[in-house]
Amino acid sequence: MNSLFKEDRVVVFDQPGTTRDSIYIDFERGARKYTLIDTAGIRKRKNIKLAVEKFSIVKTLQAINDAHVVICVMDCMEGIVDQDLHLLGKVLEAGRCLVIALNKADRLSREEREYVKNEIKRRLKFVGYADIHFVSGLKGTGIKKLLNSVDRAYKAATTAFPTSKLTYILEGAIEDHQPPLAKGRRIKLRFAHSGGHNPPIIVIHGNQTDAVPAHYTKYLEGVFRRELGLHGTPIKIGYKSSINPYAAKSGERKKKSLKKDVRVSKSVSKKNKVPS
Repeated sequence: MNSLFKEDRVVVFDQPGTTRDSIYIDFERGARKYTLIDTAGIRKRKNIKLAVEKFSIVKTLQAINDAHVVICVMDCMEGIVDQDLHLLGKVLEAGRCLVIALNKADRLSREEREYVKNEIKRRLKFVGYADIHFVSGLKGTGIKKLLNSVDRAYKAATTAFPTSKLTYILEGAIEDHQPPLAKGRRIKLRFAHSGGHNPPIIVIHGNQTDAVPAHYTKYLEGVFRRELGLHGTPIKIGYKSSINPYAAKSGERKKKSLKKDVRVSKSVSKKNKVPS
């Protein structure tokens, strides 16, 4: 924040656990208004002892739910710790956009940066949609690119997509890779429409949708992300099975037809009965 505003707006220290509460700061960039939430830095779980520090963790989790886009700031000198993975899991559960900032990049060589970035991508495959940026809070480098990714992630999470476009993408995905068989029958996915935003929810209608395997849903997520150009946001896919509105009436007709056949059968048997 201090690098962004080019002034000491918040008190900082190079060790986590020194900020006790989340700080909300409003500012404008261009014609767009933002609210930045500076959360408490969270230490490793074994080092968390004070009740006030536990309270700060609760406030950080609340800030995740309040935000549209979460910037996860990591110390690139330390790498990823279990606490980072835990927090990223919370971001994913909340369905929030995500941008990853690797701070203190000014201390690394170009080769070291490449190694760190590849290692981050390897360990964070479950949030592979997030942009990764090297920044330096001390020198203020990489901040502009970081905010550009924030804008792009927010736009991806809140853009409305027409049913025709989503269905067209679905048809292309099925043509390239058909759904598997379920109980000897091919799963049929017919059309898709938007079911919500932030994160984008895509609802797909078809037959036997409850049998769609997880790997095929993952495949569809990748196709929609690629074709819609979605960066920095998770995608949720839901399914609805088509219901035949005439199924009940058809069942009633079958019952009536069966009763009629029984009556006709009895009538014929009476006519063909040999008199004694």
